[in-house]
Amino acid sequence: MKKLEIGQRTPDFSLPGVDGKDYSLGQYKDKKVLVVVFTCNHCPYAQAYEDRLLSLQRDYADKGVQFIAINSNDSAGYPEDDFDNMVRRAQKKLFTFPYLRDENQRIARAFGAEYTPEAFVLNSKLEVRYIGRIDDNWQNPDKVKLHDLRDALNAVLAHKKLDNPVTHAIGCTIKWKL
Repeated sequence: MKKLEIGQRTPDFSLPGVDGKDYSLGQYKDKKVLVVVFTCNHCPYAQAYEDRLLSLQRDYADKGVQFIAINSNDSAGYPEDDFDNMVRRAQKKLFTFPYLRDENQRIARAFGAEYTPEAFVLNSKLEVRYIGRIDDNWQNPDKVKLHDLRDALNAVLAHKKLDNPVTHAIGCTIKWKL
C-alpha cells in the first residue's frame, strides 16, 4: 500500500455517515481546506484526540475548513468500531463533523492511511498538503509543544509552504480485514 504524497490529488469517494447521509469530498468544493482524519472508536489515541479535533473544527469552521472523520477498521475483529457503535460514539461526543464508515477499507488504502488518528490536510484543489499527527502529546493536551495539525491549517490557509508537511502519526494501526 502506497501513501499519498504531498501535492498529490486525493481520490474522491462516497461513504455513509452516522447521520444516514452519504458524503463525498466533491460536495465540499467551496471549502478552502479539508481535513480527512482516519480514526475509530476503540483506540485510546483516537479517543484522546476527539475533543481536540472538535476544538479545531470549531476554531477553523469560519475560515473555510471542514473536518471529515473516517473509520476504516475491521468491525468483525473490533466490534466496537461497527457502524452502530459509531453512531453512538458520534452522538455521545457531539461530533460536529461527518463521521463516515469505510467498510471495505478502499478509502484508507487509497490514501495509504496507517494509523488512528491520522490526518490528511487537503487544499481547495484536493491536493495533499500535510499528512500525520495532530500534535506531539496524545496523553496531555496541556503539555503539547508541537501543534502540527493547527500549524498545517494555518499554513495552507495562508498559501504558505509547510516546514514539516509529513509527521509520524501517533496512534493505533488501522485494523485491516484478513
